[in-house]
Amino acid sequence: MTARTGLYIGLMSGTSLDGVDGVLARFGEAGALQVLAHAARPFDPAFKAELLALNTPGPDELHRAALAANGLARRYAQAVQDLLQAAGLRPDEIVAIGAHGQTVRHRPGEFDGTGYTIQLFQPSLLAELSGIAVVADFRSRDVAAGGQGAAPEGNGHGRLLHSPALSRATC
Repeated sequence: MTARTGLYIGLMSGTSLDGVDGVLARFGEAGALQVLAHAARPFDPAFKAELLALNTPGPDELHRAALAANGLARRYAQAVQDLLQAAGLRPDEIVAIGAHGQTVRHRPGEFDGTGYTIQLFQPSLLAELSGIAVVADFRSRDVAAGGQGAAPEGNGHGRLLHSPALSRATC
């Protein structure tokens, strides 16, 4: 795989369910990284409660999960707007957005030997709302390959934070 330079946005909503965090970064030659802007948008209490409820089986959960995925994409789009505005950039200046969505069930390696991971997200809606290409579903690919669904984070952090002068732990 070859490194690509340019402007990228990364979005995450973690298991704390506190909201969306985003970063706009420029990847340069030889792995150089420059953070240009960051943003955080909290989840309102009703949305947080719905995501938490979807962590366990319940009535009409497929319908509710689909609507929550749309809601998450809209919240991600707001974070993207915040980042673009803070940096004074247009959507056509960004190479891609990377986002895996909100994990609601994670059971890699279980049941049939492969297991599963479920992230609520509607990347196509985010692409439409932001006007930027979206890369998604990293966790499912890693689980399908026998992993735990977290390979992109540790590997990327290790490359970006490596220093011959310092010892650093990454996860």
